[in-house]
Amino acid sequence: MSCAITLGEKLPEVIIGPFDADALQRYADVSGDTNPLHLDETLAQSIGFSLPPVHGMKILAAFEPMLKNWRSELIIIALSGKFVQPILRGESVKLTGKVLRVSDTEIFVRLFAHGPQRLPAIIGEARLRPPTGPSA
Repeated sequence: MSCAITLGEKLPEVIIGPFDADALQRYADVSGDTNPLHLDETLAQSIGFSLPPVHGMKILAAFEPMLKNWRSELIIIALSGKFVQPILRGESVKLTGKVLRVSDTEIFVRLFAHGPQRLPAIIGEARLRPPTGPSA
């Protein structure tokens, strides 16, 4: 690795969004997740949201480039998250992470996606490993 990863190390924060109706429609078209809750403002309001929520997987997927920008040499072996609070159309999201475990074979990172009220939208985790082989 280029330089040692330390327990408690914080990843650089990344801001994504805000997401407009066109961005949500494009994501729905590409992902196949055409759930009208994400696309129809009237439906979203009828169940208590002021605006449609952003697809949770769209936000979760944003952790991958964040991790690669932090340490491009690491290989992501698992990425998962629990969806806690919705992010609504028009809102930005702050992605953060912190190294919780380091060994010779694996790095475990706790991930957070926070909405505008600082509530966690996603609490996630990533397991990464250093490259192996002669070039490592």
